[in-house]
Amino acid sequence: ALTESLYLQLDSMHATQFRQAGIGRDEQHQIAKRIRGDRIHWLEGETLAERDYLQGMETLRTELNRNLFLGLFDYESHFACYPEGSFYKRHYDAFKGRSQRVLTTVFYLNPDWQSEDGGELLIYREESDQQPLISVLPKAGRLVCFLSDQYPHEVLAAKRMRYSIAGWFRLNSNIARHIDPPR
Repeated sequence: ALTESLYLQLDSMHATQFRQAGIGRDEQHQIAKRIRGDRIHWLEGETLAERDYLQGMETLRTELNRNLFLGLFDYESHFACYPEGSFYKRHYDAFKGRSQRVLTTVFYLNPDWQSEDGGELLIYREESDQQPLISVLPKAGRLVCFLSDQYPHEVLAAKRMRYSIAGWFRLNSNIARHIDPPR
């Protein structure tokens, strides 16, 4: 039910509520459609569905910390819309020793996604690998988690509109509970 609610919310949002996704942060931030073509909208808990999803991620964060001692402090996420033909070339979500992003999550929302629709997430063991470690079809309700600085990954071109929520559990290396770095 939550997956369907999030899908319906996303599918009904107006294009002006999204911005073109970019690469880099702060002064290095740039739009590079040859690298990624998705449009994003940050989740802020504005709807019941968003609040329920974020609460689920908070429960997951607590359990990960309790069982794996990861020290996860915060979670940030956004809706990601990949229009037909768009993709995201191979990349890491964090660089070793330079980012607070520890664990990447991807939650898929499209009902009835088929292999001929494309849009698979390919996760590689090493940057130089030619064959992926795993290929994930973006089926509704599927949650993928992996270490942000360990696994390069890419999104293949979608052959129809592809909806997901991309998120990151983060560490806080700052004091006074200020998120480091802000998004």
